[in-house]
Amino acid sequence: MQLKKCCDDNFTAHLRRVYISSEFTDAPSYFVKRFNLFLSGKTAGESKSDMQTENEEEEDASVEEYVALTNYTGSGSDQLSFSSGDTLLVHSKPSSEWWWAELKGDIGYVPASYLRQDAAAAAAEEEEEEDEDPWQDEEYFGSYGKLRLHLEMLSDKSRTEAYRQVILSNSASLRNKVVIDLGCGTGIISLFCAQLAQPSEVFAVEASSMAEYTRQLVKQNGCEAVVTVLQGRAEEIELPERVDVLVSEWMGNCLLFEFMVESVLVARDRWLKEGGVMWPSSATLTLVPCQANSYYAEKMAFWEQPYGLDFTPLQPLAQQEFFTKPKFSHLIEPDDCLTTPCDVLCLDMYTLQVKDLEEIKGQFHFCLEKSGVFHGFTAWFTVHFESLETGGATVELNTGPNSEPTHWKQTLFMLDRPVSVFAGDSISGNILLRRNSVWRRHMTVTLHWSINSSTEETDTTQVGTKSFPMWR
Repeated sequence: MQLKKCCDDNFTAHLRRVYISSEFTDAPSYFVKRFNLFLSGKTAGESKSDMQTENEEEEDASVEEYVALTNYTGSGSDQLSFSSGDTLLVHSKPSSEWWWAELKGDIGYVPASYLRQDAAAAAAEEEEEEDEDPWQDEEYFGSYGKLRLHLEMLSDKSRTEAYRQVILSNSASLRNKVVIDLGCGTGIISLFCAQLAQPSEVFAVEASSMAEYTRQLVKQNGCEAVVTVLQGRAEEIELPERVDVLVSEWMGNCLLFEFMVESVLVARDRWLKEGGVMWPSSATLTLVPCQANSYYAEKMAFWEQPYGLDFTPLQPLAQQEFFTKPKFSHLIEPDDCLTTPCDVLCLDMYTLQVKDLEEIKGQFHFCLEKSGVFHGFTAWFTVHFESLETGGATVELNTGPNSEPTHWKQTLFMLDRPVSVFAGDSISGNILLRRNSVWRRHMTVTLHWSINSSTEETDTTQVGTKSFPMWR
């Protein structure tokens, strides 16, 4: 027994030297705690009791209560499903998008964007972060103070030429009119007005620091007698008079993302004369069920057998990482459309109100024209500019797959799992664009759909719902 005790003491002393002199202190905290308890000479029972107490204390300190903003259906065994109003206990936040949470004893991953803190915690957080701007103006306008976005927009010939054509085709009616160009950027539309028509005044309004350079560009192009550059938000600027025409390029991904449209509506109500003209005059969001074979192969099928190895356990992680958010800047081939697209939202820029932006819903019904794999939905928008000329044609800017590509391209919403469909099947449902109640430039797009397959032998229906957060 003495020999055993001597050996144990020598072994423990050796472990202490290893622990002190090596990188062992970088080991996971759980293992380090176990090791320290061993070195302290405590019994297994005492060690277990201490560890349980520490774990409970840590868990109590780290667990946070959150409330579900909307319903969510988990797409795998590792995800929780919950309903709007449910209270979830968030144990850890391994990423900004997916958290590890508990609901009624069940534990799994949940999408962070679907949750908000409970009222007491939210109030405390608001107090701590009261200076945070829900519009994220510093970041938003800061990005427009640099040339990268302006280069992208000016290089988009479809977009820029559409606005040029609007001015040119209405040049006679714009004579002696007062125009406001809201969110003018480098002032390209204002310069088109000054050079192609003869308005009495153009107010070029830009909130970002680019306004300083826009003034230089106006002077450089000899338009300072007509164009006045004003730096500030639409909600804050003051004009000396009301305007006859309000023109703006306000559209974002999936039409509404970033919600510059609110500033346009505020400017309309503040400064547009009765009977004045809005450009664009109307806007539509278009949707189509589609195939996305190459994107699915790139992000999901890749894990089936890379280099001859089975990596399929990573597919649930791939689904969470690549398919939970919409894919911006997607270019859909016309052949990937499973049927004829349809307009799901139509906005009248004369009657649309700011309060309407909180939640906009549209319906769809598609009869599939060909068989294929239903990977998801693709969306794009079209805007129309009414003519001021008698009998004049409406100018259209279409960002869809059958038009010249634009910098917006299209937006792809992937299903969690592809579905084989056949000609004659129908897909019906609705799309909901819900604005974030806190971060005002963000929104969530929720798609509800049912696939009705009817043949001589079977008549089945598959139903699905998926929400996609759109964040800056």
